[in-house]
This record gives sequence, C-alpha cells and structure tokens, in this order.
Amino acid sequence: MIQPLVPDLQAHIPRLPADVALQLPQGQQLGAPNAPVKLSFSSWSSIARLKAGQIGALAEDYVEGKLQLEGAMRDVMRAVTRLLPGNPVQSDTGWWSGLLRRARSLAAHTPAKDAAQVQFHYDVSDAFYALWLDPRRVYSCAYYRNLSDDATTLQEAQEAKLDHLCRKLMLQPGERFLDIGAGWGGLLLWAAEHYGVDATGITLSKNQHAHVQQLIAQKGLGRRVRMELRDYRDMPEDRPFDKISSVGMFEHVGQANMGAYFGKIMRLLAPGGLVMNHGITAGGLENRQLGAGMGDFIEKYIFPGGELLHVSAVLEHLTRSGLEMVDTENLRPHYARTLWDWSDALEARLEEARQVLAADGGPEQAEKTLRAYRLYLAGSAMSFEQGWLSLHQLLATKPTGDARQPYAKGAQSVYPFSRDYMYTPVRAHFV
Repeated sequence: MIQPLVPDLQAHIPRLPADVALQLPQGQQLGAPNAPVKLSFSSWSSIARLKAGQIGALAEDYVEGKLQLEGAMRDVMRAVTRLLPGNPVQSDTGWWSGLLRRARSLAAHTPAKDAAQVQFHYDVSDAFYALWLDPRRVYSCAYYRNLSDDATTLQEAQEAKLDHLCRKLMLQPGERFLDIGAGWGGLLLWAAEHYGVDATGITLSKNQHAHVQQLIAQKGLGRRVRMELRDYRDMPEDRPFDKISSVGMFEHVGQANMGAYFGKIMRLLAPGGLVMNHGITAGGLENRQLGAGMGDFIEKYIFPGGELLHVSAVLEHLTRSGLEMVDTENLRPHYARTLWDWSDALEARLEEARQVLAADGGPEQAEKTLRAYRLYLAGSAMSFEQGWLSLHQLLATKPTGDARQPYAKGAQSVYPFSRDYMYTPVRAHFV
C-alpha cells in the first residue's frame, strides 16, 4: 500500500500526458499548472488505481466523491485514452471464462431481473433525460446524413434515423408493425404518423409506458397505436406482424438468451416480412464488456445486466433462428457523434440536472447520478470513436420457403435485394 508520505512522488505516479495535472492527497501538485484537465485525489488508493490503469475504479471514485475532475469532458476523455494500459476490448477468452459468462448471463436475465434492470436505467427521471435528448427523446444512435456537416442538429439526425429505419423496413399503410423496446415512442409514433401502420410498442419501463400512452391520446392515434408494458417473451404469437423493429434493446437480452430472442422474433414475424435489429455491438470478438474496469462501472451505475456481442456472433444467432440477413450497416461514428451531442447538452445544463435529480432522490444521490452520467456519455462517445464499441443495423427477413411470386423470383420476401428504395424519401403524413 502506498504510504501518505513518500520520498519520491514521481515513482508512484504514472507518466502524465502534457494536458493532465494531478493534485495529491496532501496538496502537492504535479503537471502543468494550466493543464486543461486536473484530477484532485483525496486518497492514495485512488492514485494506485490510476497507476494500475483501472479507469473504471477511478470513475467509481469520482462518482463517490473521492476524486474531483476539472475540465471539459471532451478533454477528460482525450486524456483517458492515453492513461489506459492497453486495448480495453482484450479479455480472457479461455473456455472457463466463456462458460462462466454464460452462467452469469442466464442468471442475470430472468423476466423479473430484466424488468428491474431496465427500470433502474430508464426510470431515473423523465425530466432528466429530457434535458439532453432531442424533443422526441430518441435514446439511440442518430443518423447524420453527412457526418462532416457540423450544422446538422441532434433533432434532425434523430428524425433522419427514424425515417431511415422506416424506409429500410418498407413500411406500408395498414401493416402490422411491432417495436420491441419502444422507449419514449419516437419510432412507434413516427411510423404511425408518416407511414400509416397499425403499430404496437412494448417496454419494461413504467415511465416510458406512461409517457407514450399520453402521447398516443394527445395525437388521437388510439385506434391504431398501442403501447404495452410487456416483456418480449410474453408477446402472443397468434397474429404475426408484417414488420418488426428492435432499436437499442437487444443489449439488455444477454448472450445466453440471444437464440431465444431471435427465435421469438422469427415466430412473431409473418412469412416474407422484415425485421430491423439496431443495437450496440462489441469491438472485440470475445469481450462482453470493456476492460480496464470500464465495463464494471457501467454495470454498477448505468446498465446492470448489459451484455455485448460482436456483430458476427449476433448474425450467427440471427441465422440459427431461421432469419435471413439481407442488409447490414455499421453506424459506429454516428453513435460517437450522437453521444457527444448528448454529453454537450448535459454539460450545458448541469445545474438544472442537479435540481431535477434532487427532486426525485435528494441532493446526495442526485450528485452521484449526475457524475455517473457525465462519465457514461463522454466515455461511451470515446469508446465508439476508438472502435472499442460499435453499432450495427441488421435487416433480416423471414423467408417464405417459396421462390415463386408474389415477390421477385427467388426473393422469398418483400425485400427487393436492392438498396435503392432505402434512399427514396417518403413525405406522406397519416393522422
């Protein structure tokens, strides 16, 4: 253990980037006095974690008030990338570790635990999320038609994403459409209002369910739009859906349940129909979370029960269920920009966020939650920029088994095996 007084401080401190300064527990300062990022430690144990490259443990110390951070979150994250000891997607890939991960995944993803884990994250406070999400509260990767265009707003990019999804699914008026993990209803209502579908959304979040129910009533869409507080595993299979989407949800399913998840979608989908699975994927082939303790931090403070798979593993589960992948799109840098937009919006309204969170859980818990989300948003943006995390849209069909009409010869689904239709804007509006 490092003692409070040591003769050679530099021997116990890792090499610092030029833009990082440290304040040690007894007041000594290291690094440039005008460095844009400053870490102030109250205990030597935190410095030991810094030296060991345990970024996740340092993040926990920050949330718990043992470490103070000064500087813009973008600068903080640039410094973090240089403090990491190695590539955080590397992990123990032995057979025993894989078996242990599967056992933990099975235990962590019962219906009751999934409901509790979803509510832990999404029911923090609707007013808190409203401070930094777009007006529709779309809580998933946006779609910037030109990533180099800094003028595109978050709202524009989220609406572009909603329409991108609807066009990929070839939604038509009157079709039965299911949105698994419908969130605050952004895609559900966009599909109903702009494409005329008969739409059903499901969620495990009580706050989201109540919010969308209110929106449906306000918009007068009650005859053909519904939001249900329901687990996807409990969806009845007597009336198949023409089109299905799952956006930002399957990260909560768990590796052990991935086969059952895609199997359920297969049974819910009408022959010849389309399903869109949009979700976060791992940057490495074997890791289920990020290393250097970052995954453990997310598990504790943000997304309990979250598990990530490499896109190749997702496609294997999808294919084993009987679905056919027809189009895959990687939106990794889009999610980095989305997260920075969220992070910047939260940083601009920190005091409002404290007040909103304190109204629900008191000032002490509010400060912990706010610190956790500041790190989570900026750290996730960094992870997508670095390629440690990714985001894929997987479009798949349920083949009919009949190569004849009514579809294109051999297609066995509505999908035309051409991407041209995806980029043809639809301007209709249905009330």
